[in-house]
Amino acid sequence: MKLILAVLVLVLVIETQAQWHQYPGQAIGGAKDMLRAYQDMRKANWKNSDKYFHARGNYDAARRGPGGKWAAKVISNAREALQGLGNSGRGKADSEADQRANRWGRNGGNPNRYRPNGLPNKY
Repeated sequence: MKLILAVLVLVLVIETQAQWHQYPGQAIGGAKDMLRAYQDMRKANWKNSDKYFHARGNYDAARRGPGGKWAAKVISNAREALQGLGNSGRGKADSEADQRANRWGRNGGNPNRYRPNGLPNKY
């Protein structure tokens, strides 16, 4: 009986870890999603669209799986930390609002919550 239980536990542990090999690919794809959102934000050059692109990049990355979610978190945190070091003219409140949008998207929230009026549909 103990052997059967041990085998069952081992199978369950192995099965839950069976997807580990997909993590790096998810992370790379997530980083690409974040880059695409940033490029779209720059290309759109639309007033008050920053939070939308933050949420969208995190949302797209996190949908790839745990690796994508990890990449989105690392990139978002690094971006906000770097902007805090420079004199970008942005305040702490704006950075915190960016992080809220990042978390919203990363946790599966619809990025359109932050979509500004009139932003072209291609974004």
